[in-house]
Amino acid sequence: MRLFVALDIDPAIRARLSELVQRLKPHAPGLRFVGPETYHVTLKFLGETLKVAEIRDRLRAVRCPAFELTFRGTGFFPNERAPRVFWAGIQAPPELAALARAVDEAMAPLGFERERGPLKAHLTLARNSGGNPRSARADRNPAPFQRISQILSSAADVEFGTMAAREFYLYESRLSPSGASYHKLERYPLG
Repeated sequence: MRLFVALDIDPAIRARLSELVQRLKPHAPGLRFVGPETYHVTLKFLGETLKVAEIRDRLRAVRCPAFELTFRGTGFFPNERAPRVFWAGIQAPPELAALARAVDEAMAPLGFERERGPLKAHLTLARNSGGNPRSARADRNPAPFQRISQILSSAADVEFGTMAAREFYLYESRLSPSGASYHKLERYPLG
């Protein structure tokens, strides 16, 4: 199974993000936009594994208080000059990073590699559709990202809303020719 741990997104925020994406899609045909049904905030990507029971047990022991997240602004990874990903920003208290660290620590004894840097909280909205996102610079086309940047530069910093994070989930990612679909396997309460 291909697994990851993440926070779900409130429906109202999901709808506002989707409205922005629908407005931008016609101007950026070279990008692969993420479907609103798959919006989430990744805490840890686990990848292909058969350790489902062990993962579930360890995640049940993770403790963190509930907290609020604000979705505001947009940007590009790694940067606007050489973009590969278009994202919505997340403003969060230290509890989000603490939760990601706790999940990371819980998974380490099962052999999952620890994260190398601090959490870069974001919600992916689109990726370059030209093959592997880590491929050579020549395979990337920055033009669709530049069109998005131009459209958004005339608008104020976009705000999508604030939500309370009261739980996180273990997800299964199922890949198909039409893209990935995500299925919640188990819920873990915060607070």
